[in-house]
Amino acid sequence: MNLNRLSIDIKEDEGVIYEIYPDHLGHLTFGVGHLITAEDIEYGLPIGTYVCRDRVEFCFTWDLDEAIRKCKNLYGPAFDCWPCTVQEVLVNMIFNLGYKGLSKFKNMRKALDMEDWGQVAIEGRDSLWYRQVTARAERLMRRLEET
Repeated sequence: MNLNRLSIDIKEDEGVIYEIYPDHLGHLTFGVGHLITAEDIEYGLPIGTYVCRDRVEFCFTWDLDEAIRKCKNLYGPAFDCWPCTVQEVLVNMIFNLGYKGLSKFKNMRKALDMEDWGQVAIEGRDSLWYRQVTARAERLMRRLEET
């Protein structure tokens, strides 16, 4: 897996914001889509509070590592054997959807188990996620088809 390429892709998809803001669901967030929890030093600070670059990068690195761990948990040992492109697409998806969201892609999972990357792309397109984030999703599905 190319972590540099993956980081760049996710930052482009999510954006990087150096202040606390409400996400589309109203949850307080900063940086590269980092959801603020009670464990964060930013917890309780108001919308618009500046968050420095080092803190944003620290949280992004942690969130990216967590997304990779979640993919390995969801897909098991097979995940490490799949092509880097497939791994990167799935990590990008879980970063966006979360574990619970990506685990609902049952037909995609069947295609992954068969290592049919074209069918994985078809199944990815057949989703609410695809309709919600079409540009991001289409770019990712094209990468799967090229694998």
